[in-house]
Amino acid sequence: MSEHYYTAQPLSKHKPGQFKITLRGVELEFHTDAGVFSKSRIDTGTKLLIDGLRLTPEIQTVLDLGCGYGPIGLTVASLLPKATVYMGDINERAVELARMNARLNGLTNVEIRAGEGFTPFAGLTFDLIVTNPPIRAGKQVIYGMVDAAPTFLNDNGWFVAVVATKQGAKSFERKLEEVFGNVDEWEKGSGFRVIAAQKRNSLKV
Repeated sequence: MSEHYYTAQPLSKHKPGQFKITLRGVELEFHTDAGVFSKSRIDTGTKLLIDGLRLTPEIQTVLDLGCGYGPIGLTVASLLPKATVYMGDINERAVELARMNARLNGLTNVEIRAGEGFTPFAGLTFDLIVTNPPIRAGKQVIYGMVDAAPTFLNDNGWFVAVVATKQGAKSFERKLEEVFGNVDEWEKGSGFRVIAAQKRNSLKV
C-alpha cells in the first residue's frame, strides 16, 4: 500500500462497498470505501472491543477516537440511546462515511468531527473513550493519545483500547499503568486484548 488509513485525505480511488452486520444484538448497515480501515468487514480487534465494552446506563458522553466509518461509535449509540456519542477521525473520507452511516441507521445521538486525535474535541470531557488505535501510525501517536486521555475524561471515566498481543499489547498496558496508575483487561481472544484504565479522583492532569 502506498498509503495507509491514517491520513487526512486518502489518494485511493473510490471503491464503494456496503454490508450489514449484527453487533451486540443490533443490526447495522455500513457503507465503506477504499482508503479507510478494514473496508470490507468489521476487523477482529474492533469486534472484540465492541463485545468487551462495559456499557452502563450512567454513561452520558462517549468518544470514539479514530472512528473510521463508524462501527464502534454507532454500535454504542444504538445501545446507549440517551448518551451523546462523539466520533472523530483524521481521515476525512472515513468521517463522511461515518456521517452517512449514522443517517442510514437512524442514529441522531452522535456528533462526528474530522481532525487528528483529540484536537476536534478541545474543551469536552467524556465518561468513556474507546479506540482501536492506528498502530501503524507509530508509538509517538499512540502513546500521545494515552498521555492526553486523562484531560478528556470525567472523574471515574474509562479509556479503553484494543491492541493485538503481537503488536505491543503488554507495552501498551505498561503505558496505561504509567499514566493512569491502573490498568485492567476487559476481554481477550483471537490474538487481541481489550485494555482499560480508569481516571480516578486522585489522578492529577
